[in-house]
Amino acid sequence: MGVFVVVSGLAALYGVAAGVLLPAAAYRFSVEPGEPWRARCPQGHPLGAPLGPARCRTGPVPHAYGRRALPPALLTGAVCGALGAAAGARPEAVAYVGLAPVLVLLALVDRAVHRLPDPLTLPLAAAACALLGAAALAPGAAGSWRLALLGGAALGGAYLVLHLVNPAGMGFGDVKLALSLGVALGWYGWGVWVTGAFLGLLYGALYGLALVLRGSATRDQGFAFGPFMAAGAFTGVLLGGFGA
Repeated sequence: MGVFVVVSGLAALYGVAAGVLLPAAAYRFSVEPGEPWRARCPQGHPLGAPLGPARCRTGPVPHAYGRRALPPALLTGAVCGALGAAAGARPEAVAYVGLAPVLVLLALVDRAVHRLPDPLTLPLAAAACALLGAAALAPGAAGSWRLALLGGAALGGAYLVLHLVNPAGMGFGDVKLALSLGVALGWYGWGVWVTGAFLGLLYGALYGLALVLRGSATRDQGFAFGPFMAAGAFTGVLLGGFGA
């Protein structure tokens, strides 16, 4: 139990530190489809570092823009802490905890502009494959790299079918995000894969139904689905990690 507490605490601290760096990146990537990534703050000054608080120190008066740092820091810290507790001292913890801030960033951007940028989704999928592949070579791993790769291909293929059937309801960015989520879920086996994939769809469906019942949206109106995919995969990985 002590090891799990230590790993969870360190993971949470890492998540908080990483979350503080997300607002500047979220502002840069939160643009409508077809528009270039933001290169200037709202007052027209060139953006500085790609990571960090969304605060511009150029000009006579420093000013903040975009998101505040505290909410993403707390969210990322909670996510990383929970993943650290689930994976414990097993080598896959490095992959799950290390990549979680990127997933939080994607959720923030998708919620803001209904877009999942390729510079984030595609490297995330590659990094998930590479890090879990390295974890599979280390002693104490509780999953299968082969199943992780199959899980990524299967979930990506399933979302591709949904995109082809209904492009307006399922964006191609969701398909690319599904690759990394499928890898993360497949590591712990098909039971976890099915659970995480189903919960992502369920969370999104319940949210959409709530919007319709509340009168905030019509049946045909779209919403950001990436955060619900991520939440479903997060739940599945927690169940798989604790179960292992």
